[in-house]
Amino acid sequence: MSKQASFHRSWAFAVLTFGAVSTAAADEALTTNQPADTLSVVDLKTMKEVSVIKVGGKPAGIALSPDRSLAYVTAPDSKELIEVDAVARTVKRRLALGGAPLGVAAHPSKPEVYVADWYAHKVSVIDAERMAVVAEIPVGNSPSGLAVTPDGRLLLSADRDSDAVSIIDIAGRKQIESVSVGSRPFGITIDTAGQKAYTANVKSNDVTVIDIAERRVLGSLPTGRRPYAVALTGNLGFVTDQYGGTVTVFDLTTIKVVKTIDACDHPEGIEADQTSGNIYIACWGDNQLIRLDPETLTVVGKAKVGDGPRAFGKFLR
Repeated sequence: MSKQASFHRSWAFAVLTFGAVSTAAADEALTTNQPADTLSVVDLKTMKEVSVIKVGGKPAGIALSPDRSLAYVTAPDSKELIEVDAVARTVKRRLALGGAPLGVAAHPSKPEVYVADWYAHKVSVIDAERMAVVAEIPVGNSPSGLAVTPDGRLLLSADRDSDAVSIIDIAGRKQIESVSVGSRPFGITIDTAGQKAYTANVKSNDVTVIDIAERRVLGSLPTGRRPYAVALTGNLGFVTDQYGGTVTVFDLTTIKVVKTIDACDHPEGIEADQTSGNIYIACWGDNQLIRLDPETLTVVGKAKVGDGPRAFGKFLR
């Protein structure tokens, strides 16, 4: 069997079993360590770094295949998308993109990956079987975070320098709406129902809530300084306040702040384990991955990782 055929079969299996795989609790975290040019693999049970994968290119963004066996990492310095075998802990393939690849997202049920180009103001569509660009979709200025709706129909792009979010029809390969949000949106997260999106707006120090179907803003809430990204679990949202060293916790129903947690030095990437509810945060300044308990809203675990962890995207597997 050829390598390409083997890869196709692997992804097809992931598609067929996606519902079962996606509900499993995360065992590991993969943090992109930008100055270190590495990925740290952290065992979430022991909160210990168990492997280091050299990737190069100053890695920043990260997304996972449906079965979470492959990681897709953006490398802004080398202008690449890097495919990593998260099981074998090795780099599999590299795709030269040019520009400034930053945010990245993977389709939930088919072999496609989407990469935001900060300089070229576009999203590249990658065929993950062939590791090739198959389409380019113009969006607003300086797209950063990307997120795909659970049904795989829409892709949302946080267009930082346009103060807006692009809503993209994936099948049609086109932007169908631009929704104005706060100032300088960076991270974007979609809820598990695919109904609402949340942007972390780094200049206006707030989060904007979008009704995706109606393509309108539902409200906003204040955060700490320079919010970076948002995670959701239960009825709570969590925002990393990069310059504040805090995490803002808010109620998803009322869109009101319920607590501000002292977290770490420059918290950045954040993701919730949807099974356990635990929140994991990459701390750029401390070179740590920390765990928050969603019930007590306290830090309950810390793991040392490589220099300058960003983990911008989906990094739990």
